[in-house]
Amino acid sequence: MTSKTVLIIGASRGIGRELVLNFSKDPSLKIIALSRNKEAMEASFDKERVDMYAFDLESEQRKEELHVILSNYNQLDFVINNAGKLVNKPFLELTQQDIRSCYEVNVMSVMECTQVVVPKMRNEGGHIVNISTMGGFQGTVKFPGLAAYSTSKAAVASFTEMFAEEYKDSKIKMNCLCLGAAQTEMLEEAFPGYQAPLTAEKMAEFIADFTLKSHQYMNGKVVPVSLTTP
Repeated sequence: MTSKTVLIIGASRGIGRELVLNFSKDPSLKIIALSRNKEAMEASFDKERVDMYAFDLESEQRKEELHVILSNYNQLDFVINNAGKLVNKPFLELTQQDIRSCYEVNVMSVMECTQVVVPKMRNEGGHIVNISTMGGFQGTVKFPGLAAYSTSKAAVASFTEMFAEEYKDSKIKMNCLCLGAAQTEMLEEAFPGYQAPLTAEKMAEFIADFTLKSHQYMNGKVVPVSLTTP
C-alpha cells in the first residue's frame, strides 16, 4: 500500500494531539505534526511514527518557515488546519492586539499555510480540512466575550467555500468542520467549569475519519458537528 502523508497544524494539545495519536495507529500513514510547543509533542508522540516541528503561527515568517519544513516532503495528501487562538473578553474591552492575534492565527495563517501546501498536493490531489467552531456557523447560538474568536472562525468557513470554487477543477478538495463542545483546554478557557458532551478523543475520531474519506463525496462544504441544535 502506498503511504499517505497527513499534516496536522496545531498538534500539541486537545483535539490536535488526539488527531496525531489517532492517525499514528495506522502504519500506512506518515504524520507531520506542527506546533509552537514542540516539547509537548515530544512528550506525547512516538518520534518513529511522527515527524515533529516547532512552528509559530504568529510569526511574520510563517510562510517561509513552513516552506522550509515541507521541503523535506514531495507530497501531502491530507492537511488539517486545527490551530486556534481564543480571546474571551467583553467586546468593549477587546484591544487591537486581541483582535489581530485571533485573525492572525485563525484566518491569516490558514490562508498562508494553504498557499504553501497547495503545490505539494497539486499532482496527486488531496483533502484540506479547516477546523472552525459552531460559534462561527451562521444561525447558531452565540456567546458573549467571543467576538474576535467567533468572527475569525466564521471567516475560515467563508474561505473554505471560496477556495473550493477556485480549485473545483483540480484534485484538491477543501471542507470545513464547525465543532461543537469537546472537552479541551480551549473550552475550559472559554467556559470555565463546563463539562462537554464529547471528549477530545471522540471528536478526533470523527475528524480523522472525515479527513480520510469525505472528500470523495463533498467539496467546499461547511459542516456543523454538534450534539445540540441550533
